[in-house]
Amino acid sequence: MEKSEKLYSNIAPTRLRNRKEKMRKAQNRPFWTWLADRILFRMLSHRFYALRIKNIETFEQKRDKRYPCILYAPHNNWWDGIVGYNLMRRAFKVKSRMMIEELNRFPLFALIGAFPVNKASAQEAMKALVYIADDLTKDPELGFWIFPQGIVRPPNYRPIEFQTGMIYVAQKVAKQIGGINLVPVAVNYTFLREDRPECLAEVGEPIVITAENCNFDRHEFTNKLAKDFEKLCDKQLKTFSEGEVTGYEYVFRQDLPWNRKLEKKLKNIGLENIEQNNL
Repeated sequence: MEKSEKLYSNIAPTRLRNRKEKMRKAQNRPFWTWLADRILFRMLSHRFYALRIKNIETFEQKRDKRYPCILYAPHNNWWDGIVGYNLMRRAFKVKSRMMIEELNRFPLFALIGAFPVNKASAQEAMKALVYIADDLTKDPELGFWIFPQGIVRPPNYRPIEFQTGMIYVAQKVAKQIGGINLVPVAVNYTFLREDRPECLAEVGEPIVITAENCNFDRHEFTNKLAKDFEKLCDKQLKTFSEGEVTGYEYVFRQDLPWNRKLEKKLKNIGLENIEQNNL
């Protein structure tokens, strides 16, 4: 039998491989965005039965629309970035910004809102934070999707710990333009009653940081956010374990083949007969 490889590391890829990242500014080129919307959606819909989201109305009603958003989520697998892009475009409806390590391998992503980060040194990583902070001040319709854990962690890894870069960006933007929204998004991948997995995202309460309330200790606030985010993720897991998935809206759902539709119909007929007999 083949020996399993080590899947997770505490060292970021750019630091581990000591690769240099050429700086590319994030853009939203219409043609490439149009193309990415279709390709990245097709990739997701080919592998998953559904993408669902819960509490999107919370995002609409409780964020301050005068300011851009930082949306933060856990990072535990290859699909996270593609899920984040699809949620930004199809659910949150914001202009996408995403920090990608080793963007040199995927340079076209710079045309759909991505920009590089080099974690080989703290000074190099800081350049990316300064860049995105400046970029967010220019357009309130921007949404910056970030994985504040900083590296890929195993699914449902605990405790959830955040690096302080996200709060550095939030404070810098709030001081420059008056405010910014922090939006937690718990994301989980699970099998429910279909033959393919589903991806479910639950939106937490947006946190509006303003120029008046942003003078807090960065490390303390980062730790508080991480603990609150862990509670949100644990609550989502608990509802799954209890078989409770109500309140989720479909971003997309697969059309079932005819045999699966027939199977579902026959099952429903059986259930209806049982229910009538029990009355």
